[in-house]
Amino acid sequence: MKILVIGGGAREHALCHALASDPEVTGLHCAPGNAGIAADATLHPVDALDGAAVAALAKSLDADLVVVGPEAPLVAGVADAVRDAGIPVFGPGREAARLEGSKAFAKDVMAAASVPTARSYVCTTPAEVDEALDAFGAPYVVKDDGLAAGKGVVVTSSLAEARAHAAACSRVVIEEYLDGPEVSLFAVTDGETVVPLTPAQDFKRAYDGDEGPNTGGMGAYSPLPWADPGLVDEVKRTVLQPTVDELRRRGTPFSGLLYAGLALTSRGVRVIEFNARFGDPETQVVLARLETPLAGLLYAAATGTLSSFEPLRWSAGAAVTVVIASAGYPAAPRTGDEITGLGSDSPSAYVLHAGTRVDAGRVVSAGGRVLSVVGVGADLAEARSRAYGAVAGIGLEGSHYRGDIAAAASGA
Repeated sequence: MKILVIGGGAREHALCHALASDPEVTGLHCAPGNAGIAADATLHPVDALDGAAVAALAKSLDADLVVVGPEAPLVAGVADAVRDAGIPVFGPGREAARLEGSKAFAKDVMAAASVPTARSYVCTTPAEVDEALDAFGAPYVVKDDGLAAGKGVVVTSSLAEARAHAAACSRVVIEEYLDGPEVSLFAVTDGETVVPLTPAQDFKRAYDGDEGPNTGGMGAYSPLPWADPGLVDEVKRTVLQPTVDELRRRGTPFSGLLYAGLALTSRGVRVIEFNARFGDPETQVVLARLETPLAGLLYAAATGTLSSFEPLRWSAGAAVTVVIASAGYPAAPRTGDEITGLGSDSPSAYVLHAGTRVDAGRVVSAGGRVLSVVGVGADLAEARSRAYGAVAGIGLEGSHYRGDIAAAASGA
């Protein structure tokens, strides 16, 4: 099977890393990719938001499957262009991808499907914003209605900060605050059958102790030893399957990766948000534990044959990923700094590239989140030790990372 992966972050490197070891994969390509993905796949320059260009590249490669990684190309309709060209694609079309592209649309779908979520208001004027903030009280939850690369949400006890974030957005969703731990649960679907993956937990705040601004994610771990063993089945029954069924009922079937961000509240499971693609950095730990070959799973979703796919197999061990961010991230990331200490990967500790490029033979930073360092082990403590051991060997001037990823869950 020849596969083309679209994107150039650590999520796409995690996908390529898994696909490269799959015996079914005879050719692996990525566009545009990054410095690390180049070791696993052949890179091609392409505008990932240009559906015609992506479809043309897939045709020229005689690709059997296209995997669209990031949310922006999905919301732009890239998957539609590839499907129209007659090529199987893993990723929802433009209309179904509105589940991530518009918080208001997602709320409408959840209401129609009776999916449990936070009470909310959609606001477009300062008066509406003030009314909603007053109705819910602190802590305030203000979400940009559109795509914001994981940084469009403000949770604050400051009324002024909540108002300021709302004023910076043309349309916002203001919600009640949900208590309890957060969980990310992915599901692969072909528009009818839903196959949940294993849960993970990520760390959104920039600094230790959940301090600092929201980011795209500073680390993650799996499994969750504290979670109810029945959580996955419950979420499939009350959240994932009803959402997929509702989108199919509307004539916009969702095929690809449905990501449910969940809060395990004192009143039960509630959906915080949906995403229409693999999450970053949770993908790095989820795929590290997946023993079922990835290519066949993605192809089954793309071709409507998930109902006959074999049950997924998972490692009994654990995985932890730690994100190394550039100086100034998330406010003003610095780029162009050389990265040292790469090249010593092992099966138990390896580096996935996010914001990197090659400059005069050197690997340099090219974004805010630069690397995801993954450690795997028999349990979370061992996986965590291996991840941080690998982090210690990497040099990037001015960089920072959280030192508490999976600390509480591993007993550290």
